[in-house]
Amino acid sequence: MNLRGKFGIYVPESLAQELEECMKTLGIKSKSALVREALKLFINEHKWETAENAVGIIGVIYDHSRKGADKELTDVQHEFLDLIVSTLHIHLDEDHCMLAIVVRGKTEEIKELLGKLVSIRGVNIARTMLLAVEGGGRTHPHTHHKHAE
Repeated sequence: MNLRGKFGIYVPESLAQELEECMKTLGIKSKSALVREALKLFINEHKWETAENAVGIIGVIYDHSRKGADKELTDVQHEFLDLIVSTLHIHLDEDHCMLAIVVRGKTEEIKELLGKLVSIRGVNIARTMLLAVEGGGRTHPHTHHKHAE
């Protein structure tokens, strides 16, 4: 079956102008190549949502001056100790912090964690950078070779 083909899309003028500027800045000459790359990125960005297991990062920006936000974020993370590999805490300014939460495990559990994080008062945004993996990402089938010095 040949699924390759042409199709048209409607793009508002303002978006088309931004696209043209971006293409010019990046030196991209083909809209078709750009759309193909954008579609690949979109598919890969969302593939984890339908996979059984995923690995990656949940980025959270929150207002730590909001009473109880730090404690609630910590409490939620403690509920998911088997899922969370590591957390990096970054101070953005006097009121805002960012968490980079590294996760590995079942996508349903990652979705549950994400839902709990975004429901905390004081959380401004939570974004994922997750990749689908087979076997939960916990196996380590390859060997590491020592490099000659």
